[in-house]
Amino acid sequence: MSESTAGSPAEAPAYPVGLRLSGRRVVVLGGGQVAQRRLPGLLAAGADVLLVSPSATPAVQAMADAGELTWRRRGYRPGDLADAWYALIATDDPGANAAASAEAERNRVWCVRSDDASAATAWTPATGRSDGVTVAVLTGRDPRRSAAVRDAVLEGLRDGTLTARRHRTRTPGVALVGGGPGDPDLITVRGRRLLAEADVVIADRLAPRAVLEELAPGVEVIDAAKIPYGRAMAQDAINQALIDHARAGRFVVRYKGGDPFVFGRGMEEALACAAAGVPCTVVPGVSSAVSVPGAVGVPVTHRGVAHEFTVVSGHLAPDDPRSLVDWPALGRLRGTLVLLMAVERIAGIAAALIAHGRPAGTPVAVVQEGTTPAQRRVDATLATVAEVVAAEGVRPPAVVVVGDVVAVGRRGGQGAGTAGWSAWPS
Repeated sequence: MSESTAGSPAEAPAYPVGLRLSGRRVVVLGGGQVAQRRLPGLLAAGADVLLVSPSATPAVQAMADAGELTWRRRGYRPGDLADAWYALIATDDPGANAAASAEAERNRVWCVRSDDASAATAWTPATGRSDGVTVAVLTGRDPRRSAAVRDAVLEGLRDGTLTARRHRTRTPGVALVGGGPGDPDLITVRGRRLLAEADVVIADRLAPRAVLEELAPGVEVIDAAKIPYGRAMAQDAINQALIDHARAGRFVVRYKGGDPFVFGRGMEEALACAAAGVPCTVVPGVSSAVSVPGAVGVPVTHRGVAHEFTVVSGHLAPDDPRSLVDWPALGRLRGTLVLLMAVERIAGIAAALIAHGRPAGTPVAVVQEGTTPAQRRVDATLATVAEVVAAEGVRPPAVVVVGDVVAVGRRGGQGAGTAGWSAWPS
C-alpha cells in the first residue's frame, strides 16, 4: 500500500512493485546498522549479495563468515555495481554514496540511499510477513508512519482481528492449538490466526474462553467436555469428531489449554488423525508449568538456587499402582518441582516427597487460575501445604511449585501474594 503525495513530479508517489531477486546480484555498500537490518530480507529473498565495506557489525560479519554473502573488505570503487539488479547504499561517506548513486543511475540499477531518499531511485517500504502474506507500506518520506501502519496490519492478521479468510485454499484437516495458561493474550499468534480460519473448533474447558468470542458467526464450536458416550469414551469421541469433520472437508482446530503435548493428550489425537489419513499440524502453546509461576514472580530456575526443574503430573496419588512417577527420585532432587493437576492429592504428594528426603521446610507456592483475573497465590511449606490448601479453599486449576525458587521473589522485596507483580497479568 502507498500514500499519495501532491506537488512536483519529484514528489510523486512511488510505484509499488515486488522484486524477485532470487539468484540475482544485489550490492550493499556499507556494513553498519542499516545493512544489518536490510540484509536478512535480501538473503531470505535468495539474492546473491555482495557487501562492499571496510568494516561490518558483528552480526553482518557473522553472515559473511557463514557464507551467506560475499564481503569485499574495502570502500566503494567505480564498477562495483556492474551486473547488479539492485543496490543499497548505506555508507557514512557522502562522496562515495553520491558516486555510487550516479553509477547506479548510469547502469539503470534500482538504488536505495539511506542518507538521502530524494537522491534514490527506489525506496524501501516497511515490510513484514504473516502466513504467506507480505505487507509493504510506503508513506512518502515518513518511515515511522510506514512502520506503524505495517505493524497495525500485521498485528491484525496475526491475532485474527483483521479477518482475511482464505478462499478455500486451506487443505481440510486438523490443527492442535495450545491456547496457553488462561490469559487470551498469551496464545501464540499462529494459534490465534488458525482459530480465525477454522470451520470447526473443538474446545477444552481450560482453553482461554475469551478467544472464542472472536470467532466468525458461522464457526461451529464443540465443547469437548460435553461430547457424548461418557467419561471413559470422551477421548475416543474427541478423536472421532476431529476425523469426521476433517473428512467432511472442514478445517478443524482442537483448542486446548497450555501446550497440547504437556499432559494434554495431544499426541493421542495426532496419532488418531495420522491413522485416519487426516492432515494434522501441531501449534505449541505456552505451558502453565512455567508461565503460571512466572506470573506471580516465581522463576522455575534461578542462578545459584536451582539448575533444573521437573514437571510432574499429580493426577494419580503416589501410592496409586498406575502412577508412572518415580517419587523416591523426586524426593532426592534439589531443584524445582512443578506439579500440575495435584491440588486434590497434595497431602499424599507432600508426604511422599518428605518421606523420600525433601526437607519439610521446603517452600511451596500454590497458584490458582494463573494469568487470569481470578489468579491468586498462597504460600506454605511441604509440611503445611495440605493444611493451607484446605484452609484457603484452593481448587483446580492450580499449579504447585516446590523449591527454594519460591522464596526468591520475597527476598527481592515482593510479598507472598501477587500484589507486587502488577505487571502479570496485564
